[in-house]
Amino acid sequence: MEQALYWLALKQVLGVGPVLYKRLIEHFKTPEAVFSADEEALWAVEGISESVAKNILTFKGFDSAKREMEKIDKDGVTLLTFNDPDYPSLLLTIYDPPPMLYRKGLAGGVTTNSDPYPIAMVGTRNMTYYGKSVASLLAGELVRVGITIVSGFARGIDATAHRAAMATGGRTFAVLGSGIDVIYPKEHKKLYDEIIENGFIFSEFPMGTHPEPRYFPQRNRVISGLSLGCVVCEASTKSGSLITARFAMEQGREVFAIPGSIFSETSKGVHSLIASGAKLVADVQDILKELLPQLKVATVSQGTLPTQGAIFSPRPTGAVLPQATVALIGDEAKLYNLLSLEPKQINTIIEASSLAPSVVSYCLLELELKGIVRQLGGQFFIRA
Repeated sequence: MEQALYWLALKQVLGVGPVLYKRLIEHFKTPEAVFSADEEALWAVEGISESVAKNILTFKGFDSAKREMEKIDKDGVTLLTFNDPDYPSLLLTIYDPPPMLYRKGLAGGVTTNSDPYPIAMVGTRNMTYYGKSVASLLAGELVRVGITIVSGFARGIDATAHRAAMATGGRTFAVLGSGIDVIYPKEHKKLYDEIIENGFIFSEFPMGTHPEPRYFPQRNRVISGLSLGCVVCEASTKSGSLITARFAMEQGREVFAIPGSIFSETSKGVHSLIASGAKLVADVQDILKELLPQLKVATVSQGTLPTQGAIFSPRPTGAVLPQATVALIGDEAKLYNLLSLEPKQINTIIEASSLAPSVVSYCLLELELKGIVRQLGGQFFIRA
């Protein structure tokens, strides 16, 4: 509990946003060490200003952090930090992950990372009958092949995707633009309770935070950051779901768009995404084949759907492991030897190699250019 207090306290320091928070933890390892540092030590952290360093050195808000911890405990909320093994591994790979996530949901040994294949589905609040039908169909089919549906708990497409995932017997993640104890919209109280029983609810905002327009873009980056890819189903040109799609692109996630009528306002945003390079989706196979092309994709058609995990069955044991066709030395050789025919996510590669993320990214690009490594969707890599 004492360590959690320091995590909460550092987040309350004026001027410490997600990026600087991450740099402080990378430098000092723990928030407690940040508060114990002197001015000279703080100045060694990239991006810190004189005013923020002063705010850390003079911080007096530990009582406020303690009250926040009491609310968390009282409401049965789990607080996940960067250093928690259950902090979502995909979210850690983005530029500005939340220092902490508030989480409510499944117990009994089920963890956030028990769901290795999350996909976001987002769209307009003002959905048409077509949009509702397509979102329900695709969310259900994705769940049947082992995918977890991530969305933003809003009216319309978000709520439809959550409900379809649970109705099909799968799990769903909801990311709030409010405190985790503030249900918005209020009519989603039943949906909130159902998700707690069948998945997880996440928020990065303090307890009791009421929704404001400025919070939803922050929520949207978490939705895409939690996911391997993002499916947009119905969106006008001003829809917030386009912000989620933009974040997904910036984070290296695949973006998928479901086309609609050229006469519908709710199709214009989706069609603009397709024109910008998003993958057009006509059925669930368009998502599965693009996102995980090197894994076994079971046929999904006419009501005969595979069981959970069917698309992720391993390759035959007789598969021949490709070997490098060019001489490799140093870090490139090290990274190549870590890869195989089984896709590995970049965060896993970074951890296994003990190399800096920037070095890993550069070397993987060089290996791709040499034609001996291939990048799949969701920042997964295999030997080519």
